[in-house]
Amino acid sequence: MSERGPAPHLPETLGLDAWAPAQIAERVEKAGVAKVHLPALQTFTLACLAGAFIAFGAMFFTVVTTAHGLGFGPARLLGGVAFSLGLVLVIVAGAELFTGNALIVMAWVDRRVRLAELLRNWGIVYLGNLAGSLGAALLFVLADGPGLGGGAVGASAAAIAEAKVALPWSTGFFRGILCNALVCLAVWLSFAAREVSGKILAIVFPIAAFVALGFEHSIANMYFIGLGLIAGMPGITLGGMASNLVPVTAGNIVGGGVFVALVYWLCYRRTG
Repeated sequence: MSERGPAPHLPETLGLDAWAPAQIAERVEKAGVAKVHLPALQTFTLACLAGAFIAFGAMFFTVVTTAHGLGFGPARLLGGVAFSLGLVLVIVAGAELFTGNALIVMAWVDRRVRLAELLRNWGIVYLGNLAGSLGAALLFVLADGPGLGGGAVGASAAAIAEAKVALPWSTGFFRGILCNALVCLAVWLSFAAREVSGKILAIVFPIAAFVALGFEHSIANMYFIGLGLIAGMPGITLGGMASNLVPVTAGNIVGGGVFVALVYWLCYRRTG
């Protein structure tokens, strides 16, 4: 597999304390190579953490948007900022998130990782994210989280789960594309930052945007629908969970792998 540096005609600096786009592309590609070579147990454990971290963001979202007294837009913005906690924890604390790992496509198209290595990473990480999100949902139920606000949080959680399992496949797919384009852009921007504060700031706005716009994130949905299953909420079934996760996951792969990773590979890593 070939090593490729930044294209020679591109600027190496933005004149700011940040990595330039060509340098970001190189760093993202190197990170993808490192990810696929992690041992399976380490990958799975880090993926469990990521599932739990996204679940924390989803819990926070549910609480702050319950009985908010705000209009539609402000409430969605508030919820989006709260949900950003999940990706902040993934990036800063360190964890393996399926949606963010769509960026490994850049290393694959540059022939620095094999397709089998890419699929192995995605499979392990997806299962770990599922385990982490469901484990966090179980703990939230055992802690009587749905009982917060006199049961108002549980009612909000039920409404979220019901809406997700009722989502048409085509809608879930396209919302999944839009969601992970923003999530992978958030990860991409975090690679530009040199300090923790910059990484956090880079993450918040794209994540708040996808939540406010109602796009669909497969790992967050594992928690939202999983909570409904664990809490025994009416109308929430394994079949309903699958009917959401299949199209949303496919959309997430396209949104991150094609519209971010592949596009930036064409801009900054393709030679010839």
